[in-house]
Amino acid sequence: MSWFRGLLLGLPLLAACGFQPLYAERDGASAADQLAAIRVEPLRDRSGQLLYNALRDGLNPLGRPASPDYRLHVELDEDREELAFQTDETATRVNVTLTAAFALYAVDAKEPVFRGVSRTTTAYNVLTSPYATLTSSEDARARALDDLAREIRARLAVFLSRQASAN
Repeated sequence: MSWFRGLLLGLPLLAACGFQPLYAERDGASAADQLAAIRVEPLRDRSGQLLYNALRDGLNPLGRPASPDYRLHVELDEDREELAFQTDETATRVNVTLTAAFALYAVDAKEPVFRGVSRTTTAYNVLTSPYATLTSSEDARARALDDLAREIRARLAVFLSRQASAN
């Protein structure tokens, strides 16, 4: 019970230092409302499609915005690095690094209001079965894309909440 008392005593200190919950409602709008007003531009290739879907679902869980305030442009780059070589010089492990450079634009603007780069690395084992290797490769890519989508969403939420606090 003492940890609970400590928590109750610590909450006013957080408010005194300027702490504000990220998804709290400010002036009648929340970060979730602002995120839902972002239209994600389509990306090319299969990895791009998966990232597009993860971003669209994370930003707009109720569907595409009817009249978006912002548009999000993302460039995705994928690198693979083979590791853990056997004596015959075949790799047994592969690192997959995905880098997403993104820019948030006001709906009709030519210059972005926010830019960022997110990067994540995941790995998979090269197995004796080609099918098992393909499956683990696709799973590693899907995990990395989900990580990227969550990071981009969080960074956009922080930016938009700061914008709302500044106004």
